[in-house]
Amino acid sequence: MTRRPAFTCTECGATHAKWAGRCDACGAWNSIAEEADGAAGPAGRALGTGRGRRIELSDLAAADAPLERRLSGIGELDRVLGGGLVPASAVLVGGDPGIGKSTLLLQATAQFARSGAASIYVSGEEAAAQIRMRAARLGLADAPLRLAAETNLRDILTTLEAERPDLAVIDSIQTMWSDHVDSAPGSVAQVRASAHELVTFAKRRGTAVILVGHVTKEGQIAGPRVVEHMVDTVLYFEGERGHQFRILRAVKN
Repeated sequence: MTRRPAFTCTECGATHAKWAGRCDACGAWNSIAEEADGAAGPAGRALGTGRGRRIELSDLAAADAPLERRLSGIGELDRVLGGGLVPASAVLVGGDPGIGKSTLLLQATAQFARSGAASIYVSGEEAAAQIRMRAARLGLADAPLRLAAETNLRDILTTLEAERPDLAVIDSIQTMWSDHVDSAPGSVAQVRASAHELVTFAKRRGTAVILVGHVTKEGQIAGPRVVEHMVDTVLYFEGERGHQFRILRAVKN
C-alpha cells in the first residue's frame, strides 16, 4: 500500500494533507515542506513483522538508589533546575539568538567539569577556537572541559559512546544532521530525529544531555513541539539585549 506524502510546517510542526503556501496553524508563509515517511522503521520493516524482546517489569515498591544532583555553582540555574542537574536527564534550553544561551551553558559546563564531572561541549555553530576565546574572556580556560565542533549526529553519538561523559551539551539541536533522515538540517524531521537519538542516549548511558534550541518570532522553540515532550526539562532564557539582566524560567521540569 502506497502511503500519501506528509507535509509539515517547519516553523510550528503542524501537519497538512497537502502543500499550501501558508500554514493554517501559525500563519507562516512558504514554511510547509514534504516530509520523508519514516513510519516503516529501519530498513523499511514495519512494526509487527517480527517479535521483540520481553522487557523487564518492576513494581512501585522497588527501592532505587537516590540520584545525586550535580551543582553548577550558578545559584539561579541550580534553583531553576530543581536543586541541580539530574544524571541521565535531558534538558532543553531555548532563547533568542544572541541572548546568551551559549555563554551561560559554557560557564555552567565549565563549573561542572571543575567539580569532577566529565563534560563535553559540542557546538554546531562555532569553531572550537571561538569557544576557547569566549572561555578565556570569562576566565574559564583552566576548566577540564573538552570541546568539539561537529554537526554529524552519527559521529557525535559514536564519540559520546566511547567517552561516556557525565554531561554533554549540544549547541544547537537545529544544526544537527542525521544521515538517515532525508531532509535538510533544521527541518522538522531532522530536529525530531536528532532529539530522539540524543534523549535515548541520555537514558541508556546515564549521561545528562543539555540541548540548545533557538526560538521563533512567536517565542516558541523552533521545530516540532514533540521535542519539548521528549525531554525532562524545558528552560527559556529571556531578556532585553540592552539590559544587564536575563530571566531563566522553567516551563517544564
